[in-house]
Amino acid sequence: MGASDEPRRIHFQSPEYLVERLDAIADLFDKDRTDLLLEAIRDDIEETAHSESVQELVATKYYDDQLDFETVKQLVGAETAQRLRLLKADLEGEPLDLAASEDIDIYGGDATTADTSDADE
Repeated sequence: MGASDEPRRIHFQSPEYLVERLDAIADLFDKDRTDLLLEAIRDDIEETAHSESVQELVATKYYDDQLDFETVKQLVGAETAQRLRLLKADLEGEPLDLAASEDIDIYGGDATTADTSDADE
């Protein structure tokens, strides 16, 4: 178990009816209440972290320097955080001067060419 995987005791209050339902489900599946709570929290965090609205909010706050990289990793996972870091670096850098590909028609034949010559000449 890594340092971040060490169990940590937390305490919270819950309405009695939720505790009773939790205990009934734990009995039904022959599981411990704590195991069910951890599973439910883990599932909810994963679902939240993968939601489009949360990822957009995290990206916006990260790009605006309101969140640091480590926090972003905790919120959306290492892979997505790394992608956001690369995109942020790209946004902060100078645009790449890449020539258009000659073998791919990205406009589907409907491209219009602009005249870039100086009209005053």
